[in-house]
Amino acid sequence: MARIVMKFGGTSMAGIERIRSVAQRVKREHDAGNEVAVVVSAMAGETDRLVGFCREASSLYDPKEYDVVVSAGEQITSGLLAIALQAIGVPARSWLGWQLPIRTSDGHASARIADIDTTALLASLAAGEVAVIPGFQGLAAGERVTTLGRGGSDTSAVAMAAAMKADRCDIYTDVDGVYTTDPRIVPRARKLKRVTYEEMLELASVGAKVLQTRSVGLAMKENVRVQVLSSFVDADGDSEPGTLIVGEEEIDDMERQLITGIAHDKNEAKVTLTAVSDRPGSVASIFTPLADANINVDMIVQNIAHSTGSTDVTFTVPQAELARALDVLEKAQASIGYTSLMHDTRVSKVSIVGVGMRSHAGVAATMFKTLGDRGINIQAIATSEIKVSVLIEEDYTELAVRVLHTAYGLDAEDAA
Repeated sequence: MARIVMKFGGTSMAGIERIRSVAQRVKREHDAGNEVAVVVSAMAGETDRLVGFCREASSLYDPKEYDVVVSAGEQITSGLLAIALQAIGVPARSWLGWQLPIRTSDGHASARIADIDTTALLASLAAGEVAVIPGFQGLAAGERVTTLGRGGSDTSAVAMAAAMKADRCDIYTDVDGVYTTDPRIVPRARKLKRVTYEEMLELASVGAKVLQTRSVGLAMKENVRVQVLSSFVDADGDSEPGTLIVGEEEIDDMERQLITGIAHDKNEAKVTLTAVSDRPGSVASIFTPLADANINVDMIVQNIAHSTGSTDVTFTVPQAELARALDVLEKAQASIGYTSLMHDTRVSKVSIVGVGMRSHAGVAATMFKTLGDRGINIQAIATSEIKVSVLIEEDYTELAVRVLHTAYGLDAEDAA
C-alpha cells in the first residue's frame, strides 16, 4: 500500500465528463489499496474569469477580497470531484483549506504555506476515504482566506505530499511530461525521462508551464519525488511514462547533456526609470517599496552612469503586476528621485537551462551569436549557475526558441 497525492490541473477538470474521467483514475488507485489525497485546480479558464471580475471592479483591488473571489474556483471542483467519486462507489469528501487547516502567511494573492495540520486528514485516509483538497488556497491569521498565487495548486499538492509523508506526488496535466521546449513551437522537441530539481526549478521560473516554480523548490527542499503525467489517456490503460523530477544524483552521467531545455515567457513587462541618482542606496529606494508591495522583480539592469551623476535602471515584472508596480513607483518618485518612468509590454524572456553549464565554457556565447546571426537584439541579460536568460522583442520569441533548440542539438532525430 502506498500513500499518494494526485494533482489534476484545470484542463483535467474542465467540465463534468473530464471530472468523471479523473474520478475513474482516482478509483483505480483507491481500489489498489492505496491511500489517496487529490488536489484539484479550478476548471480551465475559471480563475481568469474570476480575476477579470476583480479587475473590472477596480484596477487596484483589495488583495484580501481578491482571494475570496478567486479561491471559489477550486472549491467548486473539489466538491464536484467528491460527488463524482461517490457516484462510482468511492468514499470521498472534500477538505477546504480552512478545514484542515492549511496555515499560510498573510501575503494575500501570493501567500506562502507555513503549516498543514494533517491529523484529521490522515485519520480519514486510514478509514479508506479519498480526500479531495482544493489547491491554491489556505488560511492566514485572522481567519482570512488566502491564495498562493497563480499556479499555486502545484505548490499545494507538493506541500500536502510533504506533510503527509507521501510516497509520491503525481502531477496530471495536459502534457505527458517535460519537453526540451514547447512542442507547439518546435515539433522536434523531445520528452525528457528525468530532470533534476534544480533544472526544473530554473525552467519553471523562466516560463515553462508544466510545473509552478514554488512547487519545484518545495519538492527539492522536502525531497518529494514528483512525476509529471498526462490525464488525457484511458484511465484503465497503460500510458507512456512521464517525466520524473528527482535529485541530481539519480541521473546517470550518460543521460546528461549540455542544455536540458529552452523556455520562454511573454508575460514580462519592462520598466525603466531614467536619471536615478547614482549614489549608495538609490537602487534600494526603488526595490524596497516594490518588495513591500509583494511585487516580484526579475531581470535588473543598471546602465552606465551619466556625466550628470545619474543612471538609468531597467527591470522586469510580471505583466499582471505592472499596474501596481507603476502605482508604487509613482508614489515613491520623490524618495527615489527619477526623472521619468517608462514601460513596455512587448517583450519576451527566452532562457536556456542545463546543469551541463557548470563544466562547459562558451554556452552563453553560443546563445548570443545564434540570436545575433538572426538579427534578434538582446535588451537585457540575466544568468545563474545553470541558466542564461535574455530579454528580446516579443515578435521574435518563436524564432529565438527554434534556432536555439537547434543550436544546442536538442532536436529529436526521429521527429517528422
